[in-house]
Amino acid sequence: MSDGRPPHMPEEAYAVETYVESERGQWVVDIVVIFEDEAVRRRINTYRTERRARIAAEWIKRAAQRDIKGPLNG
Repeated sequence: MSDGRPPHMPEEAYAVETYVESERGQWVVDIVVIFEDEAVRRRINTYRTERRARIAAEWIKRAAQRDIKGPLNG
């Protein structure tokens, strides 16, 4: 790579968001990470109740935000 980063090293993320959706009778949690040139969406897990999915989504989002530099909310 021309910027001196090893090929396996991801670029810096700008934002992260989690989404909770109903799918086939269960609740799924997805995470979306925004980079300079792309957005990456990945499935985290499925949960039997919406409450558990929302709790997991919040924990995952908070953990991921720790690694993002700069102000998160303005």
